[in-house]
Amino acid sequence: MSHRGAWSALCGAVVLCAATAAVSLAQTFKTLVNFNRTNGASPDYVSLAQGPDGNLYGTTFAGGQYSRGVVFRMTPAGAITILHSFNMPDAYNPAAGLVLGADGSFYGTTRNGGDAVYADGTAFRITPGGQLATLHDFQASDGCCPYGALAQANDGNFYGTTNGDGANGYGTVFRMTRGGTLTTLHSFDATEGAGPFAGLIQAADGSLYGTTNAMGANGYGTVFKITTSGALTILHNFGAADGANSVAGLIQSTNGNFYGTTTLGGAYGYGTIFRMTPAGTLTTIYSFCSADGSNPAAPLVQGTDGNFYGTTSQGGANGYGTIFRITPGGVLTTLHSFNMIDGATAQGQLSQGTDGKFYGTTVAGGTNNDGTVFSLSVGLGPFVKALPASSKAGATIRILGTALGDATNVTFNGTPAAYTIVSTTEIMATVPSGAASGAIRVATPRGVFSSNVAFRVKP
Repeated sequence: MSHRGAWSALCGAVVLCAATAAVSLAQTFKTLVNFNRTNGASPDYVSLAQGPDGNLYGTTFAGGQYSRGVVFRMTPAGAITILHSFNMPDAYNPAAGLVLGADGSFYGTTRNGGDAVYADGTAFRITPGGQLATLHDFQASDGCCPYGALAQANDGNFYGTTNGDGANGYGTVFRMTRGGTLTTLHSFDATEGAGPFAGLIQAADGSLYGTTNAMGANGYGTVFKITTSGALTILHNFGAADGANSVAGLIQSTNGNFYGTTTLGGAYGYGTIFRMTPAGTLTTIYSFCSADGSNPAAPLVQGTDGNFYGTTSQGGANGYGTIFRITPGGVLTTLHSFNMIDGATAQGQLSQGTDGKFYGTTVAGGTNNDGTVFSLSVGLGPFVKALPASSKAGATIRILGTALGDATNVTFNGTPAAYTIVSTTEIMATVPSGAASGAIRVATPRGVFSSNVAFRVKP
């Protein structure tokens, strides 16, 4: 990156840094798709979303019929189908991935297009069959150029960020109904941070958390909390030594703390991994030094083993980025170094499929240098996933998984639930009366599959 030279003076202990990161050989990496312009190109900050049918859904920034990006569906084995090709003057250039809504459709944003006058990007809905509807055209005053994925909160609305514009020109936080009615919750000013790239997450306390890429008290970006009604609190101002210029969002771990990455800063200037308490106390748990990867641009994901998994966009053994695992205590293991042939510049968050494997994308590299989709198996077993992850007793939710067609029992923290098998990858279940928050378990003849996160029963 062009920023790297600004930190070169800090890189005096690369050998020591590299010695703290082990290289793991106990995994299987596979390139599933080589993009070729026709089937898409350059998936940007894209995390793949698993659908009720067990397939994976995503976007590319470019390529497709009109060279303006696509929405695609991919089987876990790598067979890809184009669902929609974007075109001017309508929405085009999606920079973020999709989120699966509770209604079974996918929701996303485009970086450009929409209103013919402003062309500041859009928010859209697309069905698994490929029927796309534009829900909102951004128009400067309510934000411009969304890069981050949307998040559906407990209230059923979608929340997100725009990278620019808004009342002060530094980006916004917004709420959008499923029908597309958009409300600007906050417009950033320079003191609060500027240019949020990442989307938001809703934490266990009901508030939304995110990052800004620049500005703030020290000029290196911030971490913030915002309520669903728009009350914003700055939790941390990055100061270079503890990280700088985060383009990645946060995740909340099972221990209640938040974890994230910064693209620059840290002990060697190549970016960091940090832990932050809900109150905003931030601790750097790892500083990259190029040999072990550099410039992470993607959020982490917590695997079913309790460890965190992520990518760096550059560095590593070949200079094209890495996939890594890091323990909650900060012990990092390099799992794979990209070599250009199998991909380069991973910027999207890894997603763990219910088959236990991790799936991800690279912006460049591969056979045609148009990017790739890959899988990585580290030996983790299958699990089930609830959609949504919280609801009231009596509500019907989706349970996603693999090989669920002969399920014999479904429980919510031990309480049996009524359920209907929709397919081998989807069950519809009713949250039982009297159930407490905890794991969902689905019994099958092959064993019992548990949910990857605890299901929260709302009062």
